[in-house]
Amino acid sequence: MAPFLSRRDLQFQLYEVLDTAALPSRPRFAEHSREVYDDVLNLAYSVAERYFANHLREADLHEPHVVDGKVKLPPQMEGAMRAFRDAGFFSAHHDEELGGLQLPWVVMQAVQAHFQAANISTSGYPFLTIGNANLLREFASEEQQAKYLTPLLEGRWFGTMALSEPHAGSGLADITTTATPKEDGTYAITGTKMWISGGEHELSENIVHLVLARIKSAPAGVRGISLFIVPRYRVGPDGQPGESNHVVLAGLNHKMGYRGTTNTLLNFGEGGETVGELVGEPGQGLAQMFRMMNEARIGVGMGAVMLGYAGYLASLEYARDRRQGRLPGNKDPHAEPVPITGHPDVRRMLLRQKSFVEGGLALGLYASSLVDDLHTGPEEERADTGLLLDLLTPIVKSWPSKYSQEALSDAIQVMGGAGYTRDSPVELYYRDNRLNPIHEGTEGIQALDLLGRKVTQSGGRGLTVLLERMSADLTASGDLEGVAEIRAALATAVAQSTAALRGLLAQAPALGPDRFLANAHSALEMLGHTVVGWMWLRQAAVAARKLPEARGEGADFYRGKLHAARFFAVHELPKVKAHADLLASADPTTLEMQEAWF
Repeated sequence: MAPFLSRRDLQFQLYEVLDTAALPSRPRFAEHSREVYDDVLNLAYSVAERYFANHLREADLHEPHVVDGKVKLPPQMEGAMRAFRDAGFFSAHHDEELGGLQLPWVVMQAVQAHFQAANISTSGYPFLTIGNANLLREFASEEQQAKYLTPLLEGRWFGTMALSEPHAGSGLADITTTATPKEDGTYAITGTKMWISGGEHELSENIVHLVLARIKSAPAGVRGISLFIVPRYRVGPDGQPGESNHVVLAGLNHKMGYRGTTNTLLNFGEGGETVGELVGEPGQGLAQMFRMMNEARIGVGMGAVMLGYAGYLASLEYARDRRQGRLPGNKDPHAEPVPITGHPDVRRMLLRQKSFVEGGLALGLYASSLVDDLHTGPEEERADTGLLLDLLTPIVKSWPSKYSQEALSDAIQVMGGAGYTRDSPVELYYRDNRLNPIHEGTEGIQALDLLGRKVTQSGGRGLTVLLERMSADLTASGDLEGVAEIRAALATAVAQSTAALRGLLAQAPALGPDRFLANAHSALEMLGHTVVGWMWLRQAAVAARKLPEARGEGADFYRGKLHAARFFAVHELPKVKAHADLLASADPTTLEMQEAWF
């Protein structure tokens, strides 16, 4: 079995590119050290390898189904959840007073990456639960936290986010789930929610749904949406799950991939009253839920990276072992066939995969480090850090989701017929990853968010911070040997992107919002490739500084980084210009297309 994760690259990203080992200088992490982080990562690898990777294929072949009214899952999942819980990963990033280790978020994301690479559908249950608990920690009352937070952090109860409805997927302004006030201060919840991952199972004692609903008489649109805690089982005075709260499974969705994570249609208020508790103030539901959604979007990007990475490693191992054909210059029919890594087109596909997944990993961990900077970095820098994180989040979610899919297509192609069969996991990774451009806000929604909100937010300050940081790295790498091509290509991409955005923004008043946003997808592609080019410059700069002293496998590792950066510079960054030109032109083709013409 091929490794599902490169531990060497993870170490490189955390300690050589990001300098995560310096975080213990901050008061929150003062009790930590690199040794602590390494121990945690080693534990994550051990648990992921033993308890998650062991049922990757079974979770796909034996998807959730209902037996005697209960959702049945592969039995190994219970062991996986127990091992994850016993390792303390549900609460690891929380305060010590809550039973946590106060791990930095970037380390926590690196921990999660192990489970996403080993078995992404099983990892979905703790992923959702951790996000659910984070939201409650920020917005729930002390009484609500005392009631729900501890069992979530202990991994005894699991959590979900219940947003979409059958008629309103991404259009949350149109939800119809209703919350009717009761005399005791709680609410009666009625309605139906669709696409609820982890919505029904027997892996935990209770399931805590965070439900968006509209209080009766609330205004239309997003301003009328509130957030409610709705447990599967009502919680008794002793803090234990009791009678049913009438959250009823109406159906399981049968998916292309990601099959081990239940995906449900839930009815609230069927057969009895469903009781919910309001979180915070009425009308703040969507803003509160975005706390979990933005966190989830970084997690989705990381999950996509890890699927692409696992596929890359599988195809690389296959290509090294598979001997076939001879190079064009060798006409001797008696010569031994060469490993297919010797063929330039196979090398092209492997390099392309490497540039996408290692660039995506750098981006996801960089964004995760910004989360730590936002909460524990210098006070005077936090506002800029928050704006930069806001700007990058749509890219972190979307770029790896799309380009890991391309990497996985290349992985299948490298392996030929073997990659197309179920004897290899790459076809499974391909199907699993196809969800990532869709859930937690589609690629199109991320594009609209990026161009329509984040680029102009706070007078465009987030974009200015991004340009300042890229400029600083371009300047710092000026005299490094081996980075000239990525440096020059990035500088060109930055100039093209900046000019395109400034040109479009100058036209905005005359264009109107519809035409201004008509080519938002090109803005996402343009900035996505530019930002990942920046990630490759950062990696190449480290490799160039370390290479002179490196030997053996260490030297090969750094040479591989430099060559992948060169590949991205030559083969990928030139694509920025086409998107920049289209964006600056405010081309109206898509906007002017009429429905009848299709």
